[in-house]
Amino acid sequence: MPIRTHRGRAAVYRRIWGAPLRSPKHLIVTVMILVAIVTGIGFVVPKILPGADQGSITAAANRATQTNTDAAPTTEPTELTETRLTEPPMTRTSAPADPAAVDVARKWAWAWVTHPDGISTKKWLRGLAPFTTAEYLPVMETVEPDNIPATKVTGEPKVVESYTASVVAEVPTDGPTLRITVVKTGAGWRVSNYGKAA
Repeated sequence: MPIRTHRGRAAVYRRIWGAPLRSPKHLIVTVMILVAIVTGIGFVVPKILPGADQGSITAAANRATQTNTDAAPTTEPTELTETRLTEPPMTRTSAPADPAAVDVARKWAWAWVTHPDGISTKKWLRGLAPFTTAEYLPVMETVEPDNIPATKVTGEPKVVESYTASVVAEVPTDGPTLRITVVKTGAGWRVSNYGKAA
């Protein structure tokens, strides 16, 4: 028998819309049906309207390009790179200290403490240059020779670490004891770093 009153229709609608809330089981079934419908529409619409899929891809690409333009510039690799190690990492091998490395540490320390009053940084660096790596020399430009609290080396270098390609030696001065790192380069042993010994 057909429903002829508004009240009867409203009761039927309430029964339909309220069904998912009657129990957790009804709610889960309703959600699964909705997901299936949305998924089905997602598969069917691009087949019916081939241009729609291409348009959404183009729009997404345009949005991504706009976002990347607004953000800070980043450098993306142009090709995939190997991230897995193909060979074990290099390990340092202990070895007796090369006398040439110790000698470079001594000469570098003497050049470091040699700073007559009024000497320019450029002239002071010329004394260090023959014993310093090309990469570390620009770092030394930040040092003010007048601020160095030492004027002479007071003892022989003492090796505290020694490997095949690097040596760390401590050189006493009339100021702080210097901890000097000497590395093997193509041009021979050169100082790559220094600091105060602990």
